[in-house]
Amino acid sequence: MIQNELRKHIRKLVGIPKEEESLRQVLKARLTKREYKLLTGWSQGLSVEEISQKLKLEGAAYTELSAKLIKKLNQEKLKQELVV
Repeated sequence: MIQNELRKHIRKLVGIPKEEESLRQVLKARLTKREYKLLTGWSQGLSVEEISQKLKLEGAAYTELSAKLIKKLNQEKLKQELVV
């Protein structure tokens, strides 16, 4: 579930997250395809190896993409779009 994954990675989320489908729409519009696939992989409980293989990423690229995604999720403007 994407709501649970967002709670793990967003430092301070003020408000109640939107419903799952609304979250998916916002995230698809604001994230790159790879960032979105990484987030959904995390929410599905896939391992780092499985996600890396699915996205064709090697060690450093996975780490870089993860850091970029977490930084983007913590931007105030995006956080505001994710809550009711």
